[in-house]
Amino acid sequence: MIQSGAGLRWALLICLTGLFSGPLVWARLPAAFMLGAIAAGIVLQTTTVGLKLPAAPRMVAEALLGAMISEAITPVALTTFLHHAPLFLGVVGTVILASSLMGWLLFRLGILPGTTAIWGLSPGAAQAMMLMAGSFGADARLVAFMQYLRVLIVATIAPLVARLWVTPAGAAHVVGPASHFDGPGFAMALAVAATGLALAIRFPFPAGTILIPMAIGGVLHVTGLVPLYLPDPLLAITYVVLGWSIGLSFTLPVLRHALHVLPQVTLAILALVALSGGLAVLLAFFDGIDPLTAYLATSPGGMSSVAIIAATSHVDLAFVISLQTVRFLLVLAVGPAISRFITERVKAD
Repeated sequence: MIQSGAGLRWALLICLTGLFSGPLVWARLPAAFMLGAIAAGIVLQTTTVGLKLPAAPRMVAEALLGAMISEAITPVALTTFLHHAPLFLGVVGTVILASSLMGWLLFRLGILPGTTAIWGLSPGAAQAMMLMAGSFGADARLVAFMQYLRVLIVATIAPLVARLWVTPAGAAHVVGPASHFDGPGFAMALAVAATGLALAIRFPFPAGTILIPMAIGGVLHVTGLVPLYLPDPLLAITYVVLGWSIGLSFTLPVLRHALHVLPQVTLAILALVALSGGLAVLLAFFDGIDPLTAYLATSPGGMSSVAIIAATSHVDLAFVISLQTVRFLLVLAVGPAISRFITERVKAD
């Protein structure tokens, strides 16, 4: 009976995903399948007995996403990255500083504990930030809520901007009619994803399930050794699974626990998104970066959702992922130091 009930809930989740995704696909909204899956996950999780997405499907989906992203890594993309390296560091540093200051403000106003506020607003991969937050005494439930709320807000706003700010900057992986099937490229993409996933499991690293396949595929793609190809139906399933992983994270216990700080946290996240948008305008005006590319590159995470939006929009995917990856790695590097600083100040007070 329990298994039957779970099966019915999964069937309902699939039906709701199709129902929500259909109009978004018809409207040609970027990341339509991911957005539909997020909405379906939130509706089902908050109105009925909860579901939990097993770790394995999410990890496989992230590995496939990493393999797909690696197609954008070319010699030209690497040259662009090196050319813009100082700019990357300046933009990333500004976003990290702003998120830390907002976290500090939430702490000083007595809204959230210090380390919880810092990790909750850190613009990195949500799963990685949640794992690291627990090691520094943060409230894991509030950190999870803040991270996924930020991802939800960014994932909702960014496709609307992408839909209104259409540019011919790059080729989009828009899921649509089946393209010519490339058997060897498909086999190689699966091999890259599988190898990267196996290494990520063997040598755990935050967001390794995306970054390691991306690195392996990128090396192969840059050297021109082999082509990589993932068919549109498989990409659609990948986007749906990652959307479910976000939507199903909004459980009722977490929402009840976070309800008292929802307005303040939402305001802080919107301020961070607005700041990132301002930085995107500066990138577009002073450095000639395509506006939509600049907006997605500066958007404060999460990495997988922004990657999907970028991949289904006409933007420079390599530029977007490069800046997102640099920011993620810097957050991993400086996050513990910031958290320790906050902890010491709390003890001093």
